[in-house]
Amino acid sequence: MKKTEPHIHKPEKAAQTPAPATEPAATDLPVAAELAPEQLEDLKARAARADEHWDRLLRTAADLENFKKRAARERTEAAHSASAALIQKLLPILDHFEMAQAAARTADVARQPGSAPLDENGSRVKAADDKLASLQAGVAMIQQQLKNVLAESGLEEIDASGKPFDPSWHEAVSQQETADVPEGHVVLQLRKGYKLRDRLLRPAVVIVAKKPAASV
Repeated sequence: MKKTEPHIHKPEKAAQTPAPATEPAATDLPVAAELAPEQLEDLKARAARADEHWDRLLRTAADLENFKKRAARERTEAAHSASAALIQKLLPILDHFEMAQAAARTADVARQPGSAPLDENGSRVKAADDKLASLQAGVAMIQQQLKNVLAESGLEEIDASGKPFDPSWHEAVSQQETADVPEGHVVLQLRKGYKLRDRLLRPAVVIVAKKPAASV
């Protein structure tokens, strides 16, 4: 008969719990109390140099920004000066247009009725008058085109007629006694003045009013 072996109870292995992870050892950092006097002096010197370099960087950045602004302003002023020099050369052309228009108006007024030439039938022809009118219109158109171009560039007329005399914009060549215009005002403008934006190119040449002398 087969002999049964006695059952032996074997204890179960206890569950192994992982050992708590050990934290890395904190690095030993020097504290102020542990710094040697030489180290403190070295840190102070480095901090002073860092402050000096930062201030130098700020000054350099400010100087660069100022240089950019100054360069842009100088470019603008150079462009305006070039424009002013060119426009000043064109002002006599405007004067000549004004004189041509005035001469044409004077010729129209001076022409007597019936002065037009006769044709073969004895009637007055208007061809000469029509040609003169076309010429006047063409001159006026060219004058206005030139004025428009110069106005787009910033040119402005200084119209002093009837206005108080201003030495900043006007040039007085004489005085005229009159009771029609207040004293110190412009009686007659002999030549127009011009300015380019706020810059005077040419003053207006004027005659200024003064009170009439008291009659004796």
